[in-house]
Amino acid sequence: MKLYKYLVGAAMTCAVISMPSCAESFLDEVQTTAYDTDYFNTPEGLEQLTISLYGNIRWHFGYEWAYGITLYGTDEFTMGNDNTSEPWNTYNNNLGPLNYTPNVGAPNWNCPPTDGLWNQMYYGIASCNTIIAKADNVIKDETLRNWCLATAYFLRGYNYYRLIAQYGHCVLQTTPTDGVVRNFEDATPEQCWEQAISDLRTAYNLFTGEDDRFGKGVTWNKSTAAHWLAKALLFRVSERNDSWNEKYKSADIEEAIKMCDYAIAQHPLVDNYSDLYANYTGVNCPIESTSEIIMASPSNATSNTKGRYGNRTLYYFHSQFSNYSGGWIARGYATGGKDFQRCVPTEYTYGIYDHVADARLWKTFRTVMGANTNKNDTAALRKGDQLQYVTVGNPAVVFILNKKDDHTYDKFKFGAQQQYPTFVDEAGRLPAWKKDENTPTNGHFTDSVGKWFPVAGILYQNGQWVRDEFKSQPRCNMYAHINKTTAGDGAKDQADDSYRDVTMSRSGETYLMRAELKVRKGDYAGAMADINVIRKRASWKEGENRSYYIDGSEAARTQPGANVETLDNTLLTINSYYLSNPELDWTTAASDLQLKSFPSNLPEEDEAVLATLGVSGDYQRALHFILNERTRELIGEWQRWETLSRTNTLVLRGKAFNPDATGLNDTKNLRPIPQTFLDQLKNSDGTNLSDAQQAAWQNPGY
Repeated sequence: MKLYKYLVGAAMTCAVISMPSCAESFLDEVQTTAYDTDYFNTPEGLEQLTISLYGNIRWHFGYEWAYGITLYGTDEFTMGNDNTSEPWNTYNNNLGPLNYTPNVGAPNWNCPPTDGLWNQMYYGIASCNTIIAKADNVIKDETLRNWCLATAYFLRGYNYYRLIAQYGHCVLQTTPTDGVVRNFEDATPEQCWEQAISDLRTAYNLFTGEDDRFGKGVTWNKSTAAHWLAKALLFRVSERNDSWNEKYKSADIEEAIKMCDYAIAQHPLVDNYSDLYANYTGVNCPIESTSEIIMASPSNATSNTKGRYGNRTLYYFHSQFSNYSGGWIARGYATGGKDFQRCVPTEYTYGIYDHVADARLWKTFRTVMGANTNKNDTAALRKGDQLQYVTVGNPAVVFILNKKDDHTYDKFKFGAQQQYPTFVDEAGRLPAWKKDENTPTNGHFTDSVGKWFPVAGILYQNGQWVRDEFKSQPRCNMYAHINKTTAGDGAKDQADDSYRDVTMSRSGETYLMRAELKVRKGDYAGAMADINVIRKRASWKEGENRSYYIDGSEAARTQPGANVETLDNTLLTINSYYLSNPELDWTTAASDLQLKSFPSNLPEEDEAVLATLGVSGDYQRALHFILNERTRELIGEWQRWETLSRTNTLVLRGKAFNPDATGLNDTKNLRPIPQTFLDQLKNSDGTNLSDAQQAAWQNPGY
């Protein structure tokens, strides 16, 4: 977004001023700079320091921690063959106070460090403290002063939210430190949440409306503070805090609902779910400033938003397509992402959607990939007595997302690791389809046979989950991946970052938060009304082509020298909807996902999950339905671990649906306090903390 066109020069300089390097602890609040620190005693200096706060949120999406601490180890995703972040998914003994590095047995240096979030959030907090301490005396202009204070209070509250959500408790440092301080007090969870909520509430009161000075969706303003204040209040009243939060519940729920009301009023939902992520066409494209976005981490094509400041989320969701048998798909910008195979959807994730009526499944998951390499054009592939050929433009890989009770494919052979490919129909080819006739409202498969595909995968055969069987390595590297980070304009090779903004909050989530808050006060009818707003948008609209697909790979067309003819052939605008729902005839009718009752008589996919979990009673049924709906609406949006942790459902749902989360137990609802922090603490007399004193700081189980 345009924010960084304005911001990168001064702001990144100021970010260096206020943030030590990753190797230093937040305890060492060093400010090395080309400026004298007296610069922050001027209005201009504090304004620039305030702008620099935006740089702090970019850390969240720079490396493997983007998914490692937010998505792994939950019901939604498990890991592929790459075990870079394995401890965060399995909860084995390598997830502990010490960072998991090659020095202690890690396969590489990329595993999310235990102290990464801890250090980075305190860097931002240190800058916020400087602004808050100085603004009243330094900035005489009331408008500028209030904006600087609102921004600083917001980021401090947000950063404390992130710390408490992960670690449960932390140091509450609210004033600038003088030099190196080694003696800190540990705050209780109750004190921590009071601080985060107070900061976000102050920010909400100081912001003067819907400021968009840096661009829509990326400028923090009153609705940004409202959304995150509602999240903090919801967290305080959630099950993880039930040992002490009873006195807050009634007032917090009412205040949080009011905050949701405000944010929703300012941020109407977009009409088409594809316009949230799939229709990304390049930097500053329309979907980066839609009405629904409440907060985003901005990126662009400049060097200032690369590397440690870059968006590397496009690496982590794709399957290992370049390694499939035949080599039909090579890495490159035309694929719109990288095939790092980190986040593999679980059986629960595919199964929680209504595969017929819920458009979100087909607008989120890429199920057809076209050949983008010519290296096999002259290689004949034999099927029976026929020779088949694959050329650029052919559907090379198809994922069929069938349901457990579908028996269409019981007798077929599938797989990505065979010398000679197998097919899904008797002729061994995909029913006819022409790309230039496939649009959002027109075009479909015909009865005649046309293009074919050499690599195919399904979910179920004979009522059994078989996706995991398509493998030549220890784990299956073939699956349909989500497209929310796909970006064809920034994925030319492994060294490139994405140019996409990263959405951090949107009103689709705010509706589901408000629904949960209403459930917590027993207003099931009100909750159902909010849920149905989301599900109405999720339904197919009259006239929609259900076999049409698009994702951020389209942004490749915006690149200098892009070969449009090749892109036309490789960016296939098709999905496997009708292959996955073989009982359906072609239709452009609207679908209906509206709940008719709640929390009784839920959709069959929800009832199946609730039965597996052993959930009963109106409150638990409603809560788990909302957790299911959050998957359908928010899959991959950097918050699942926190949501399950706060509701005390992490163990129940993780153990039920993530086969790799073998070390999951109740102590894993919190992360370990970093040893790098504990080792630097001193007693007031200058002595080191004893083992017992360090243990008192540490969370149970670590």
